[in-house]
Amino acid sequence: MPSVNLKSQISNLNLIEHLYIHIPFCHRICPYCSFYKHTPGGTDLNAFVQALLGELRLHQRNLEIRPRTLYLGGGTPTMLSETHLTTLLEGLRETLDCSRLEEAGTEANPKNISRGKATLLRELGITRVSLGVQAWDEPTLQLLGRDHSPREAMEVYENLRAAGIPSVNLDLMFSIPNLSLPTWRASLDQTIRLSPDHVSCYNLTYEEDTEFLSRFRRGELDASQDRDAEHFYTALDLLSGAGYEHYEISNYARPGHRSRHNQAYWLGADYLGLGPAAFSTHQNIRWKNLPDTAEYIRHVDGGRVPVAESEELDDRKRLIERVALELRTADGLPLGRVQPPLHAKLDMLRAEGLVVVRDARVVLTRAGKPVSDAVAEMLIPD
Repeated sequence: MPSVNLKSQISNLNLIEHLYIHIPFCHRICPYCSFYKHTPGGTDLNAFVQALLGELRLHQRNLEIRPRTLYLGGGTPTMLSETHLTTLLEGLRETLDCSRLEEAGTEANPKNISRGKATLLRELGITRVSLGVQAWDEPTLQLLGRDHSPREAMEVYENLRAAGIPSVNLDLMFSIPNLSLPTWRASLDQTIRLSPDHVSCYNLTYEEDTEFLSRFRRGELDASQDRDAEHFYTALDLLSGAGYEHYEISNYARPGHRSRHNQAYWLGADYLGLGPAAFSTHQNIRWKNLPDTAEYIRHVDGGRVPVAESEELDDRKRLIERVALELRTADGLPLGRVQPPLHAKLDMLRAEGLVVVRDARVVLTRAGKPVSDAVAEMLIPD
């Protein structure tokens, strides 16, 4: 696939302050995950790490990159060996001006964080780790195809705490088939006892190109809006009661521990994505990298920016994103984003108790939070 010439589409050297790096490798492919990922197979991991740094240098020809946030996602970034993690993170600091870096985060799998690797992450400047626990009971972990046990997740959490990682997030999933409300409550209670700095609770959805969607279509797995709402409100009540701020539909934080990187996305900041299948947005241009790791490496080695496709985001596309994402946050949506022809729909949403208007912002109520997507659709012009 030919590269896309981004230089001709970027008019000036605006600053990029948010950097995402996609590490697509997993030991086992989870049946619900739709992100680009694969087992390492015969991939030369050193060549892959060098390609990430090489892509960064290619972008520096056209972009000024001084990150305030850095995020390693996947896949499983912590599948990389200590040597490769060191090469990558030290290489980033050698290549970039990181004097303004406020948050350096990574996703992590409970299967591959030894105490030594946790300590190394801290030494390399990682300030936030998001641990993909997903569940604290064995049957749910087995259904989700996870490769760790509850005990292993606990040990890794303790390793991260012992290493002094400043902010630790635990990822959980709810409304999973066969996940009873008592089991979900027990999972939340266990999480609260551990007192992480941040908790993310994601409603299971059936995504395209996943095993779970195929099983759902065959009738092997179910979906239930009532279960979705019941589990959502249980998390909201228990976590809020334990002192966590519900600052975005799926996210809860102790004071001072909001995810700065994610907040940048929600507020529409430009960002640069490195790695296969990574997305970037700059000056109303969005592009996606090649979703093929081997081809990605070959492009970068050949001095070509590994872009597969790009699009211009017009005003309507931007507005749709802003409404959908900002409405999910505790701060809500600026009232000015709701166009005058839609004020009647806004009044209806207020009358139904789904939103309130406070300080010139549209904010979801408790009743509106579980149906945020439907509310957002009503506030987007045809």
